[in-house]
Amino acid sequence: MVWKMSQIICATEKIKVYEGLQRLCEYAGKDIRWCDGLWLAMLNDEDLYEEFLYYLEHHSFADRMKAAGYSLTDIYVWQMQQYNLISDTGKNTESCNKEAMVLQAFQTMTRMKKDPAYYTGKLSEDAGMDRE
Repeated sequence: MVWKMSQIICATEKIKVYEGLQRLCEYAGKDIRWCDGLWLAMLNDEDLYEEFLYYLEHHSFADRMKAAGYSLTDIYVWQMQQYNLISDTGKNTESCNKEAMVLQAFQTMTRMKKDPAYYTGKLSEDAGMDRE
């Protein structure tokens, strides 16, 4: 009797990226369901995954992908402005969790790709970031 084993391919890069996402989510106070939702979005969007991989390696955005003319940096800056308004500060303070803002930028990008009109409206009216 001859046993044949099918090849098992393990994408170690994806395991490491997921572990990196989990660490960032933990640091940012995001629960596992939120983290897994973002992970699923990344797995279903190669451009978003590549942007996150770049972020993990360089701790900055590559800004190769855009939605309705906006990059992750644009979304991040908009979120920081919103945080400053809500916190009633002139600039982001030490209490601002920058990694939470980064993760939220990735999450917002996934939503923006699905509903660009809503988010372009928010970004342009709230921060004067009109791309048209």
